[in-house]
Amino acid sequence: MSKKLYVGNLPYSATDESLTEKFSECGTVSSVKVIIDRNSGRSKGFGFVEMSNDSEADTIISRFNGTDVDGRAINISEAKPMVPRNDSGRSY
Repeated sequence: MSKKLYVGNLPYSATDESLTEKFSECGTVSSVKVIIDRNSGRSKGFGFVEMSNDSEADTIISRFNGTDVDGRAINISEAKPMVPRNDSGRSY
């Protein structure tokens, strides 16, 4: 069973490839997605990593949560399920 992790406070230089390389030390990385800003084309400072099993994901959390990556202490936790939005995201 795979587990999806939220990775926050990433440096803006973070890429899918750099996270894959870092987290593959602890097991098989199923997928990585650094969230990119549409306008600037750079990282928004967070992303998601899916590990092939729960124990590897738990190892990632215990080993890397709070560690320094390019001058930023990253935050790692189990990702929460996505909740559908009821509005278009606009404020009136």
